[in-house]
Amino acid sequence: MLKEFKEFITGGNVIEFAVAVIMAGAIGTVVKGFVSNIVMPVVGMFTGGVSFADKKYVLSEAVADAAGKVTTPENAIMYGAWIDSIINLIIVGLVMFMMIKGYNNMKKKEEAAEEAPAGPSQEDLLTEIRDLLSKK
Repeated sequence: MLKEFKEFITGGNVIEFAVAVIMAGAIGTVVKGFVSNIVMPVVGMFTGGVSFADKKYVLSEAVADAAGKVTTPENAIMYGAWIDSIINLIIVGLVMFMMIKGYNNMKKKEEAAEEAPAGPSQEDLLTEIRDLLSKK
């Protein structure tokens, strides 16, 4: 059983999957940074110059005691952060689509190259030359 597990864990599929998970995490981090630091400030420029991710609909205000200590936190729908997440999803989906499309195009080219009919072998050509020479 230990031998089977070792074969499984060192097999190509598990290693490829582990690399894919790590890459997906890295891509997600890069896209989140891109959306939060580049896209959303531009969007915020068109929504009054405020950070779009901070947009919210307050359901109930925070309650503080006489000393100013918050006893009940604010309850709000953070729709700006939700839109930020939707934009992240769209960009990650687009990146993954482009990667899969490129991979599929590469596989089609490899399959076409494998399916291409091979010409006559060297032996076939030599046999044909021999037959032609023997006819003369």
